[in-house]
Amino acid sequence: MQSREFTDLDDLRLVYRGNKILLDLFQKNVHSIRQVCSNDSEAKGFYRFLQNDRVSEEDILSNMLVNCKSGCADKYVICIQDSTEINLSGHRNRIKKDGDIGTTNSNNTQGLGFFLHPSFVLDAYSSVPYGFATVKIWNRPLDYIPRAHRKKQTLPIEEKESYKWIETSQNTKSALSDTVKGMVIIQDREGDIYEQFALIPDNKTELLIRSRIDRKMVNGQKLYNCCDDQECQGSYTIDVEGKGGRKKRKALIEIRYKKVSISKTKHSSKEIQQTTDLYYIQAKEVNYSGNDRICWRLLTSIPTTNIKTAIQCVEWYSWRWSIEEVFKVLKKEGFNIEATELEYASSVRKLSLMILEVIIKLFLMRLAYEEPEIDLEAEICFNKKEQEFLEHQIKHYEGKTEKQKNPFKNKDLKRYVWVIARMGGWKGYEWKRHPGITTLWIGFRYYRIAMQGWELNRNVSTR
Repeated sequence: MQSREFTDLDDLRLVYRGNKILLDLFQKNVHSIRQVCSNDSEAKGFYRFLQNDRVSEEDILSNMLVNCKSGCADKYVICIQDSTEINLSGHRNRIKKDGDIGTTNSNNTQGLGFFLHPSFVLDAYSSVPYGFATVKIWNRPLDYIPRAHRKKQTLPIEEKESYKWIETSQNTKSALSDTVKGMVIIQDREGDIYEQFALIPDNKTELLIRSRIDRKMVNGQKLYNCCDDQECQGSYTIDVEGKGGRKKRKALIEIRYKKVSISKTKHSSKEIQQTTDLYYIQAKEVNYSGNDRICWRLLTSIPTTNIKTAIQCVEWYSWRWSIEEVFKVLKKEGFNIEATELEYASSVRKLSLMILEVIIKLFLMRLAYEEPEIDLEAEICFNKKEQEFLEHQIKHYEGKTEKQKNPFKNKDLKRYVWVIARMGGWKGYEWKRHPGITTLWIGFRYYRIAMQGWELNRNVSTR
């Protein structure tokens, strides 16, 4: 798999500078340019790169797409969409109020910032992350009128903010259709828009979206009741983690599915076809009555004619959580981009896109450990010097028993993920949970400090 780097900018010096920034962001895992850079000269180069008119958001996105396509060529992929807000209200008195920043809805108040809506691409069978097919990045006007005061329903879909779902789906198709074998675009309830179901699916593209509306179907029946007269068509059991006062349990999920035909609403575009055939999948927990009972209602263009396909669709939809983890690492639980010291919103937007590219490496590291049969080269994340340092750390973190030793002998990525996780507080026992993104993130903090000390010691001892 290709390393995550810039390959095409106006000037080779910009390519070099951009790749140096990507490497430093990965190794040091902080948003602060002063903390990323080792001296004033490097910091000045970082600031200039972000403010350079010859490095546009489109340039960064273009390079991100090259990296994504190089990994997913001839693969069947999942493309997960969602939105996040970058809230810069805390810097209201410092950040420049230019055309790259506007009003947000942060904490039910009039916030300040911009929005990101990525299309996150994963392998449909191994869940290997390939990158981002596209990222819609936008801001509302500073004089934006809150939703309650707008006549939103009368606007054509192209003028609504919800058009981001359709636009990103179309851009994902344009970006990948000549590269992949096929794709499934996955979205949460907000993506339940009739125009999408009518426009997006084709011979290479399918939709899988959680239903938001109990629609009235062509036959007059309500969507959520259409499977009530069916026997359970299949079931399986999942482990539900105990979090936030919720008790740990085993949940029995019953699956029902049915072909349905839905009609456009009175607010749908006039030129759109009147009806669309889809498949409805219901995944419902039984023998449990708590408020957190699982009930997923999915609409898909994937021909769902057997239980295997239905369960596969439910599993694919469960992967939607991965994009939430991307946003967690971008924001407070990771790089904390909202605490940036940058004064220009345009620079914050470019830095956010670059951090998204860096986050792919963290996901590759986690996957390498969770799926030992997937071979990923250590060079994707660590150079030779870093591997040498991590080999020393393995000796330090290994225990006396076999259960406490690094189980990976070959120098591939999973061998070094083990030690990064140990630095992050993971105990190293294989029978317990595998290290997650947050654990790896914490491990990188200690890795950066320890690596600096190791290099200083080597330099001093060779004089």
